[in-house]
Amino acid sequence: MSDASKPATPQRRSLLQSLEVDTRLLGMIGAFLLVCIVFNLLTDGRFLTPRNLFNLTIQTVSVAIMATGMIFVIVTRHIDLSVGALLATCTAVMAMTQTSWLPNMLGLELGHPMIPWISIAIGLVTGAVIGAGQGWLIGYQGIPAFIVTLGGLLIWRNVGWYLTDGATIGPLDKTYILFGGINGTLGATLSWIVGGVALVAALYALFSARRTKISHGFSVKPVWAEALVMGVVGTAIMGFVAILNAYTVPSRVIARNPSLYGCETAEGCVASYGIPYSVLLLIAVAIVMTVIARRTRLGRYIFATGGNPDAAELSGINTRLLTVKIFAMVGVLCALAGVVASARLGYHTNDIGVLDELRVIAAAVIGGTALAGGVGTIYGAIIGALIMQSLQSGMAMVGVDAPYQNIVVGAVLVLAVWIDIQYRKRTGAK
Repeated sequence: MSDASKPATPQRRSLLQSLEVDTRLLGMIGAFLLVCIVFNLLTDGRFLTPRNLFNLTIQTVSVAIMATGMIFVIVTRHIDLSVGALLATCTAVMAMTQTSWLPNMLGLELGHPMIPWISIAIGLVTGAVIGAGQGWLIGYQGIPAFIVTLGGLLIWRNVGWYLTDGATIGPLDKTYILFGGINGTLGATLSWIVGGVALVAALYALFSARRTKISHGFSVKPVWAEALVMGVVGTAIMGFVAILNAYTVPSRVIARNPSLYGCETAEGCVASYGIPYSVLLLIAVAIVMTVIARRTRLGRYIFATGGNPDAAELSGINTRLLTVKIFAMVGVLCALAGVVASARLGYHTNDIGVLDELRVIAAAVIGGTALAGGVGTIYGAIIGALIMQSLQSGMAMVGVDAPYQNIVVGAVLVLAVWIDIQYRKRTGAK
């Protein structure tokens, strides 16, 4: 029998091929775990304690929120250097709204139930208007995004300064401060409930995706591979909740108001912080941005434009209006990140958000976003932000001086881009 007439032998698929795992995602998770293990060894086990992981989580949120928007900017072959300064202007507006403008204009003093929501709404509108203005200059006037946002960095950093006369503004509204992290958490019981709901939703999403592929005749993972993926996802979700619940409220804090933690007296009372509201906000942002990227016409237009701007424009996509929408979206996300950042501090300060633009860009690039455009993921940006914050937090715990921390972060950024370039060369990925 000739070779041509022999029946084809089915090729064995490797474990990664069977699981259909994104190797970039696997690499980022591996890098994060490596960073955690190294710093845990260097700090004699202090890095991987529930307390430090809780703090690491809430410190990551503001940069991660902005990074989800930076993905769309870089995917469309632009850059935004103004996000840190825009965050500062938005927080200045929200702080002044709470402490000065609303009390003086409408007689609403701090503690009024509408103050935090009015100030957040004004901050979101401010971010959207500024972002859309920058997008208009880029899209309709043809000014390079680098120049527009570099100018924005200088302009909005100092607009924020003039709004407050360079002063620290606070204290901020107590409800507003709940978005900062440690002052606003779900507690153990609600955290387990939220974790359970997230687990059911994640498993349903995986099952639904498999069923959709089968109905359209696409190949699917083996049942054992699907079960393994579900197990990993479930373990990650419930493990995350367990870690946050393991961080208990100090007895001195409970003593101030035992009833707040469901106790009559502070003696013998044990309570957990659980999931912070800021983390829930990040999860909500990540879900919305992922839906936009994968399920909407806007998302398809963004990635089509990033892949080939000329072809996208010839196909009828209004790339100029698309640019305005993207930068307006980033402005809104900067305002949301500003809520988290200022609430975590409890006040607005003039240096809030300094160098955040570099951290956000680094998070997006480390998370696998291609500077050439067309490629990027929301979850990648969030993991990139987590890696960045882990490096900085770990080095601070070890006692590394701030200048050396920036040197390491810069080196990691360059290394991440080099690895991405090598990956594309070897795999032929765009």
